[in-house]
Amino acid sequence: MRPRQWTKNLVIFAGLIFSQNVTNDALVWKSVEAFLIFCALSGVIYIVNDVIDIDKDRLHQTKRNRPLPSGKLKKFDALAAAVLIGAGALVLARFVGASFFGVAVAFFALNILYSLVLKRIVLVDVVSISLSFVMRAIAGVEALADVESSITISPWLLICTLFLSLFLAFCKRRHELTTLGDAVRHREALADYSPALIDQLVGITASGALLSYSIYTIWPDTVEKFGTTRLIYTIPLVVVGVMRYLYLVYNKEKGGSPTDMLLSEKFLLIDVFLWIVLVVAIFYIF
Repeated sequence: MRPRQWTKNLVIFAGLIFSQNVTNDALVWKSVEAFLIFCALSGVIYIVNDVIDIDKDRLHQTKRNRPLPSGKLKKFDALAAAVLIGAGALVLARFVGASFFGVAVAFFALNILYSLVLKRIVLVDVVSISLSFVMRAIAGVEALADVESSITISPWLLICTLFLSLFLAFCKRRHELTTLGDAVRHREALADYSPALIDQLVGITASGALLSYSIYTIWPDTVEKFGTTRLIYTIPLVVVGVMRYLYLVYNKEKGGSPTDMLLSEKFLLIDVFLWIVLVVAIFYIF
């Protein structure tokens, strides 16, 4: 179920932070519930994906050590656990709220479809991954909106999430294409990618992420909502974070796992931590 990958679901808390409800206990609990449910759903999706890819994973230098391809876990046991955990998570999602439940179902369906079909189609594979992150962001807001109807989804949250997730996904594809001995056997869609194409897409999405976030910080609606223009001071941290990530991808041949990069790279950890601290300080102190 890859608990290390569950950090991707932290995107759910964006709605709580940017709606300025970090001190609202009821809404904090709703965000935690949403996070835990999406962690369970993510785990189920990983199980299904590993069952589908079991033969290919046995050829991969690291994935072959996972429970299913290594033979430590039987397919039947894995699928039985997936059904039970998935059903339980969706039942709990319905108790959080109708809108949140709808997003959770859509997220689950999209990722199952990705495991079965979409991951084999060039560009569609990466867009599908990105949409999963966007759905996480939407789910975080909908979990709160079911309690506080005044909380709505900001289009900027979706745009920034879209570009950032596309950037990370294309960096991952680049790592796979350039470092795996037989990349196509590992992932069929890689047959239609080339380093030159991916390098251009990485540049486009990195620029899109930086520009969309920068515009968001000074957008009139943002300034009116938060009553300050100080969010502009968080831009350097975002720029440095993206540049550091590019450095690791191109100079250190990393990027295969954005989650592992975030958890192991002290520079990125510090950068993200400082960004969170600065955003919270701007919202609640200054």
